[in-house]
Parts: sequence; structure tokens; C-alpha cells
Amino acid sequence: MTALLTSPPPTSGSKGPRELAHLTDEALISLVASSDDGALAELYDRFGRVAYGLALRILRDEALAQDAVQEAFLALWHSADRFLAERAKASTWILTLVHRRSVDLVRREDRRRGEPLERAPEAATTSTAEDEAALGFQRRVVQEALRRLPAEQREALELGYYGGLTQSELAERLGQPLGTIKSRMFAGLTQLRDLLAQAGLEESLPT
Repeated sequence: MTALLTSPPPTSGSKGPRELAHLTDEALISLVASSDDGALAELYDRFGRVAYGLALRILRDEALAQDAVQEAFLALWHSADRFLAERAKASTWILTLVHRRSVDLVRREDRRRGEPLERAPEAATTSTAEDEAALGFQRRVVQEALRRLPAEQREALELGYYGGLTQSELAERLGQPLGTIKSRMFAGLTQLRDLLAQAGLEESLPT
């Protein structure tokens, strides 16, 4: 495990022992919970590049991004027994750990440098597969959070924020009083904000 956590993220096409490659992500996390470092290595092979891309998108610093990924996989090693498959996909859970560690490092560096890390000059980069994967991860987290809302609240938010309907149009379409629609949207958005804050993704809320 020490070698894993001190190595850079795997590159595309990297090869290595993949005896556990046939197992699902969830099965691998169960093995990690029983201190199987081979299972952790397999998860790292699967998610290392995407995790690094997500961390780099947040931190914009290669060394800090590697630190965030390593700390996230160390957290996975110590908390795998608390993973609940019925609450989230394994991939979402792992990348949420990476996102949280990245945000923690942003705050740590802000305090150390005395100015927000976000104000540091941003290197000129082009869109990469890792960027797209990071955005895809954020969308999946929002979608999973939406699925956990009561059906009426989820419908109002999806039609309002993602369908582009006004509250008056929603009331007419759903055959409900305007006050009821406003109440549903307020309650749903409040709960959604709490769910995304738990995942460190509150900034992904629609505005």
C-alpha cells in the first residue's frame, strides 16, 4: 500500500498485475475493507487518472493534485468498511473522497499562502479527457442527489431548473397552486443543497 500511495497516477495504457480485474468496484471495496492492498491497487488502476484529473481541475497544481489523490486513497483504505452500496455507486464515492481532499488542500494552501489559491495564475491548458471525466462526475453526483429527493420535489426542480419552466408554468403544467410549487422547489433545493454539501459539491447547484 505504501508503494501505491507514493506513486503517480497510472497513465493511459499502463499495465500491471490485474488478477482482480474481473471484480466489480463494490466487490473491490469490500476486499479493501478486509485490508486487501491488491484490491486497493486495482481501484487505483481504475480510477487513478480520473481522480487526478478531478484534483488537478480543482487545485491547478500537479504536486498538490497528486497529494489529494494519495490522501483520498488513504482515506478509502481506512474507511472502506463504511461504504454503503445502496447510497452511492463506488465510483461516485471514491471521486467524492478525492473532491473533498482537493477542497481541503485548497483551504490549507489558502491559509499557508495568505491568499486564495484560486487567484493564482492559471496555466494555459486544453480540455482533456480528465476534465470531461471530472465534469461527468459532478453531474452524476447531482443526479444521484436528485434521485434521493421526494418525487414531487424532484419533478419540480427538474422541470424548473433543467426544463426551463417558470414557477407559474410549472403550476399550470402540474395542475397545482403556485404556492405549492414554490414550497416544493424551496424544500427540494434546500435538501439538495445539504446532500451536495455533504459531497463537497454545493457549487454544482443550478443558479
